[in-house]
Amino acid sequence: MGTPLSELTTIGVGGVPANLIECASRDDLIENTLAVWRTGDPWLILGGGSNVVVADEVPDLQVILVANKGIEKLGDGHVRVQAGENWDALVELAVNSGWGGIESLSGIPGTVGAAPIQNIGAYGQEVANVITRVEFVDYLTRETVILNSADMQFGYRDSIFKRGRLGLITWVEFQFATDLPAGSTELMKQRRAEVLDQRRAKGMVLDASDPDTRSCGSFFMNPVVPDRIARTLPFDAPRWESEADDGLTVKLSAAWLIENAGIPKGFQIAGSGAAISSKHCLAITNRGGATAMDVLQLKTFVQERVAARWAIQLFPEPNLVGFEQELD
Repeated sequence: MGTPLSELTTIGVGGVPANLIECASRDDLIENTLAVWRTGDPWLILGGGSNVVVADEVPDLQVILVANKGIEKLGDGHVRVQAGENWDALVELAVNSGWGGIESLSGIPGTVGAAPIQNIGAYGQEVANVITRVEFVDYLTRETVILNSADMQFGYRDSIFKRGRLGLITWVEFQFATDLPAGSTELMKQRRAEVLDQRRAKGMVLDASDPDTRSCGSFFMNPVVPDRIARTLPFDAPRWESEADDGLTVKLSAAWLIENAGIPKGFQIAGSGAAISSKHCLAITNRGGATAMDVLQLKTFVQERVAARWAIQLFPEPNLVGFEQELD
């Protein structure tokens, strides 16, 4: 029996795939990915496993494990990072090097290659602001191309990759800020420490001793709604206004919507191994022995309660793999 994906994902669920291929170099990554695509089987590119929920039964799934490492300094704050590098290790390197732009993204689990797909962000920073280019192997054309920042059409927790341009990212180039005032490095180190403390308090930094971290991090995206919908919420509901092409939009707090729909921290459906984090309503956690269906059931329950109470639809942040029949 092969390795179950529950051992390779931070939420700890997922069945045994048909094949698991670990790729430690860029060339191996491209060669093996193209070979898998030629089979026509379902496939998954897996990095740190922090932003994915895999079904309990995936007997046909081909998994490419991204493990290529390397950081190449190309210029002043300009670096090329292989997709398999650990994201938080890159943040630590940037902060210690005096490179600005990602210090508030400390503690986010996963690999560098996954960062552009989700356009990871936190505490006012987004990775889109520092990414310049990626190398991308296109699933449809099988061609290896270079995409610049504009090509990736970044949005809030969104990119062209999440909207249907399937493929493989082999490396990512960043341009960090280096023309910074004196003392900025120490301020960035302080900011990184503050963010790590804040994330730990919410169970959002991986820790084997803390079951609240056995999760995908934030499970639901903060919804962005027209101003007229936001005005139907209580005055104390957190909101952040922004201008859109079709008028004023408002980003709402998914955590507030969940908790104020009657789902408290630590909530657990009877008999389920999945639960809302005891520290933060935005995370679904594996309390021990949870199945992927437990996670999916709790996700649906939360969505239905929020929709019934606030008439607002929440969308999951993690990628859901192998649930086609259950999601129909």
